[in-house]
Amino acid sequence: MGGGAERGDGRPATEAPVAGPVAVPSIAATVPADVISTGRLVVGVNVPYPPAEFKDASGHIVGFDVDLMNAVARTLGLVPDYREAAFDAIIPSVRAKDVNVGMSSFTDTKDRQELVDFVTYFQAGTLWARKVGSSVNRDNPCGLRIGVASGSQQETKEIPAKSRACVESGMSAIDMVSYGPQEDLTNALMAGDIDAMSADSPVTGFAVKMSGGTLESVGDVFESAPYGWPVEKGSPLAESLRQALEHLIQTGEYRTIATMWGVDKGMIDHPVINGATG
Repeated sequence: MGGGAERGDGRPATEAPVAGPVAVPSIAATVPADVISTGRLVVGVNVPYPPAEFKDASGHIVGFDVDLMNAVARTLGLVPDYREAAFDAIIPSVRAKDVNVGMSSFTDTKDRQELVDFVTYFQAGTLWARKVGSSVNRDNPCGLRIGVASGSQQETKEIPAKSRACVESGMSAIDMVSYGPQEDLTNALMAGDIDAMSADSPVTGFAVKMSGGTLESVGDVFESAPYGWPVEKGSPLAESLRQALEHLIQTGEYRTIATMWGVDKGMIDHPVINGATG
């Protein structure tokens, strides 16, 4: 989702940058000593994945996730230090302590919680898209060529499960095609290389809006689940991040950022640690 035309900094043309909050001493005091001593919050991020995180015309990483993490870092008295990485490499980097936290629209799941802890900050589901004029039906995917983002829930769970159901019912399996950058997936759909794409709902909505009428969504959002920031298992940094986000929700900063990027329908009321239900 998100606005139409964009400014040079990647924000919707009608919006101004959000003023960042100052550090909140009581919350900043909860940050682990090894993090606070560096003065930085090292964040692993995979781009592009608009509207959450992508690069503007100047090469700066921007987006809803970025503005929110910037505000969280300032609340903690830290400077965000973004490190680009492959999506699949971010959780291993968190576990290896190469980064303090991941920020790439991770769905908080029970399986992933075995590796890291998550601080929930958003609610999203899955939404399909197709070319305008196509008759692709999400409820009848057997034999179709479906594109997904590498490492996503759609690649690891949704499409494999649907494909198995096709085979078990005597129909053709789904031809799942995985792409690295989300823009490659969107471009493949626009070029007709795949029949449809399945992605997180904010991403699909943004792709449809920015396609100039070439793409349309298929059905409604389904299988909603929380997005979370992965941190090292058992790290007190999770509670620091949770408190910072709680503060931004209470002050209205969170709503301002979400509304500016057009993703306010996915806002949550209270962040939790490890909020996955499945």
